[in-house]
Order: sequence, then structure tokens, then C-alpha cells
Amino acid sequence: MMEDLALLEKLCAARGVSGSEDEVRSRIREEIEPFADHVEETPLGNLIAFRKGKERAAVRLMLDAPMDEPGLIVTRVTEEGLLRIDTVGDVDPRVLPGKGVSFDSGLRGVIGVKPIHLLEKDEMEKSVPLKELYVDIGAENRAEAERAVKPGDVCAFDSVFDASHGKVKGRAAGSRAACALLVSLLREGLRYDATFVFSVQGEIGAGGARTAAYAVDPQAALAVGSVPAFDTAGGKGENRVCRLGGGAVVPFLDRRTAYDREYSRMAFEAARAAGADCQAAESVAGANDAGAVHVSRGGVRTAAVALPCRYRRAPVEMIAQSDCDAAKKIIRALAERISGGN
Repeated sequence: MMEDLALLEKLCAARGVSGSEDEVRSRIREEIEPFADHVEETPLGNLIAFRKGKERAAVRLMLDAPMDEPGLIVTRVTEEGLLRIDTVGDVDPRVLPGKGVSFDSGLRGVIGVKPIHLLEKDEMEKSVPLKELYVDIGAENRAEAERAVKPGDVCAFDSVFDASHGKVKGRAAGSRAACALLVSLLREGLRYDATFVFSVQGEIGAGGARTAAYAVDPQAALAVGSVPAFDTAGGKGENRVCRLGGGAVVPFLDRRTAYDREYSRMAFEAARAAGADCQAAESVAGANDAGAVHVSRGGVRTAAVALPCRYRRAPVEMIAQSDCDAAKKIIRALAERISGGN
């Protein structure tokens, strides 16, 4: 896990807000290019990498992981030099005040809000609406701010990374761990030929995965990502989709995909054979790149293996190292079963 952990730290440190994935794409490409037989960057910015296996695949398999993350976009610069913002992807405005952000240029700012001593009594008990938030870069006025930032520029939440207690805390840890798993499997090689896709714009409609699936034209797909783990305060009983540390998650159905039932069953069989912990998603919630992939062209048989993730889409996400280890074993075993036509 140590090698994969170093890779994950490198990927979490890279900015990759949806539509602006240049930095994380560059780092992934550096990691895979020496091992892949062919690497292509698509017009939208996906990375599509093919690596031959020891044997030719009976079924053309595409493995996909999203490399983007939620963030913020500048919509307007005020006369005072403050940056009005909107969200890129599903970001909870309640967690934003006081958070640090950074732009691709290296410029840093802080998400500001009306000071507490200026709040009315009823305002203190309410979450702050997005329209009242702004990013403060320290500019004195509009002219100074616009020399550094323009409307349309995006910013990512400040990066942190910690791997204590067997958990990983980091920005976009769930999706970057999914990417790290595919990078690791590509570098090690699978038994059969496989195409690995690191897709863009997953947070804003999965356009990257949709176009990648069209280009690759796979017969089967395995979507790797993360799902919310509500095993925290307030997440009891039927509210829990999965549990952190309970192993990789295999969903049967989410808000956009009815997964191939045979492949989902094979995932649990692969987990047992590999001695890896695996849990079923206990509710129908969320969606991932599979929603776009499985309806490509005439349809693609699709399964998913996901990492339980606390605080998903918050500035800092939490995943378990043990779940990553389990997911890697399951993905390898399932990919080989599907590719081999078993």
C-alpha cells in the first residue's frame, strides 16, 4: 500500500476542478505513459490508455475512474475587489465559509462571509446562502483583482493530506483513490488486454465518460469511484449506504444505472476468491460515470466497484486504506473474469 499511498498523495495535491483537469491529468499521464502501449488525450481532456495483457481479451473491457473534483467558479468581480462565486459540481454551501482556495496560477484566497458581529440574531441560526459568499484574494479594488483573476476562472479547495489511523483525509480523496487504483493496475498489468480511462467532467454530467465510452466502444465496462459512507453522526439504520472500513462497495442500482446483475454477482464471487472485504450498497443513491457509459452506442454491460467515502464532495474527504486494498484485489479479479469471458 505504501507505493499506492505515495501516488494517492501526489494526485490529491493536484488541482482538477471539472473542466480544468490539466494538472491532475498531467500527473496521471506521467505515471502511466512508461507502462501503457498507447495513451491518447481526447478533445475534452480524457486520458485513454491501452495496455496489452499476457493474453488477448475475449471481451473488450474499459475501466473508468473520474479524475475531476468539485470546486468553485468566479462569476463576477465586485467594486471592492471581491470575487463572487458559484459551485462547480455538487458542493454544500454550509461547509464553505472560511475555507482556503487556490487558483491554477498559484494565487490563494479565502471564502468570506459577513462577520459574526454584524449578524442579526436570526441570521446566526441559519446557514449562509451561496449568493452571500465570496472569495477574498486581498485585492484593494476591482482593477487590482481583475489583474489576477477573471470571471470563468476556477478555484479548488486548499489541499490537505493525512494518512493516520489507517484512513486517508484529503481533497477529492475518493475519486483520486479510484484513479490511483487504476494507475497501479495499469502499471502492474492485467492478465488480459484492457483499456483504462481517466475521465473528465464527472461532477458536471459525466461528459468525459460518455465520450470516452463512445470512442473506446467497449463490450463491458467497470466503473471505479466512491460512494457516500453515512456511518457518522446522524447516519443510522436505513440512512447508511455503506460503512468505512467494511470493504469495497458493489451497487446493484443507483439513480442513473441498473448494473449488470451477472457482473455484480461476479464481483462478490471475485471478492471471496481474492479474500477481500466487499459490501453491497444498502440503498439506491447517487450516481457515477457508469450512468453515461452503460448507455453508450448500443449499450455496454457495466459493473461498479466503489470506495466508501465520508464527507464526499466536501473540501476534505475520508476513505479507508483497507477499503482501497480490498477494491484493488476485487477490480483485478473481476476485470480478469469479464475480459476472459467467464
